[in-house]
Amino acid sequence: QVQLVESGGGLVQPGGSLRLSCAASGSIFSVNIMRWYRQAPGKEREWVAEITRDSKTLYELSVRGRFTISRDNAKNTVYLQMDTLKPEDAAVYYCNADLKRSQTDRLINYWGQGTQVTVSS
Repeated sequence: QVQLVESGGGLVQPGGSLRLSCAASGSIFSVNIMRWYRQAPGKEREWVAEITRDSKTLYELSVRGRFTISRDNAKNTVYLQMDTLKPEDAAVYYCNADLKRSQTDRLINYWGQGTQVTVSS
């Protein structure tokens, strides 16, 4: 059984910061790419950022320069530091990861349950 559990969401004023965490737990051999997505009410889920095992990163254009994705491979955890938050960043943020449960396993994609980020004054 593998779980991705996000934490760190909450209410923040425009211009403020939040740090999201997502820990993968369970029977895990290795975690490959880890990603963050978000979904605002009435909108489709959108990709936000991703990080490879050797910490190469990619960002969606609207968050570039404001969000920073990082990871701790020893803890199978990915972080999303969100600075200079805007009302349009408000959404449920989901963690996503490709991982193997054993050395011979294929890569399997997993999702977390999401954490709410509200940006409002």
